[in-house]
Amino acid sequence: MPKDPPPGPARPDFWRSPVRGPWLTAMLGIVLLIGFPIVFVTGVLSHAAYMPQLGNNDVLPRDLDLQFITFDWPTNPVWLYALNQGAHVTIGILLVPVLIAKLWSVIPKLFAWPPAPNAAEVLTKLANLLLVGSAFFQLATGIANIQLWYPWQFNFVVAHFYGGWVLIFSILLHVAIRMPKVRAAMRTNKDLKPLRTNLQNTRPEPYEPHGLVSPNPAPATISRRGVVGLVGAASGALLVTTVGQSVGGPLRSLAVLAPRGNGIAKDGPNGFPINKTAHVANITSAMVDGTWALQLSADGEELELDRQALLSGKLVPLRTYDLPIACVEGWSTTQSWTGVRLSDLSRLVGADPGHVLHVESLQPRGAFRQTTLSKNQAHADRSLLALRVNGVDLSMDHGFPARIIVPALPGVHCTKWVSGLEWSHA
Repeated sequence: MPKDPPPGPARPDFWRSPVRGPWLTAMLGIVLLIGFPIVFVTGVLSHAAYMPQLGNNDVLPRDLDLQFITFDWPTNPVWLYALNQGAHVTIGILLVPVLIAKLWSVIPKLFAWPPAPNAAEVLTKLANLLLVGSAFFQLATGIANIQLWYPWQFNFVVAHFYGGWVLIFSILLHVAIRMPKVRAAMRTNKDLKPLRTNLQNTRPEPYEPHGLVSPNPAPATISRRGVVGLVGAASGALLVTTVGQSVGGPLRSLAVLAPRGNGIAKDGPNGFPINKTAHVANITSAMVDGTWALQLSADGEELELDRQALLSGKLVPLRTYDLPIACVEGWSTTQSWTGVRLSDLSRLVGADPGHVLHVESLQPRGAFRQTTLSKNQAHADRSLLALRVNGVDLSMDHGFPARIIVPALPGVHCTKWVSGLEWSHA
């Protein structure tokens, strides 16, 4: 092996930016160290909201499930899942410029020569590869999922969930290896001094062999404050063009990363986002015409109700509630839903308040054509079998003739085109 590195990027003086150094890398790393755990925790909570311990709700292989947190996901506050997923998706997107900048700050190490002079360096590089690979995998697949674009053959939810565990463990490993250097870099520049230094006074950090500082730095063309500001501006732009899908209001029209409703009209009472159309779900008009009837059952008691009987309010009263529907992709919207309470329907067949509720859809196939609601979800005051939205009948794409609307429930479990409800013990 030659003692001197080959020409090009492997030479230490190839990378000449004077702002590269331990401080900038440490600063960007701290932001990622704060952001990624938040994304991980909200992702784990999202999986818990699916109630994987009930029925067939778990989309992961149960013998390989790393979900250690399972509990009855609450129905109050009603915006809980919207907040969780809005934070999960938005913060994840905001970290993209930070991650890119972090890689830029350490790029000389990627071309260091020799690449692995000792066993310790080999382990360090493998740990870095695991961290970088898992971080990019999570962000890339997550953003593709927001766009409802799946250019792969694997199950996104499964891969993203396990990828999150790989990422969090690689972060812990990276922290264990690099934290002493991070502390030293931050102590050297107390009180965030580089952020108060302008371009004219920007100087390289002290040179160390095999470090990040160039042995032959070029004149500064941007300060460290400028780099941090540029990254912050990029994240800020992503915030403005993303967060509207979660918070609504004037920012919703700027949320260019949000699903645009699969071509569904944006006007009218049914003009709000969806992920799966009736066409995609193979729901035809013949399946939801006047012959449709809702099948209710509990402990051997059975009852069949047509839509007119449900809308009449004679058997059970109609209720109207303003409730959000929130999707795993991060978007949420609050609409006025009219229907009958699930708890009122349960009494028609003598269901026990301790029963869970199995919901079946007319959808002939698909991972979420059925779901199981916990007893607190099935009997919550504002849990509805919705028949109308914003004063008009549901459109077919929004679940006509009936769909589930439960406060704080993940959107994929707000089953559309409901055909049957069965109360039973878990």
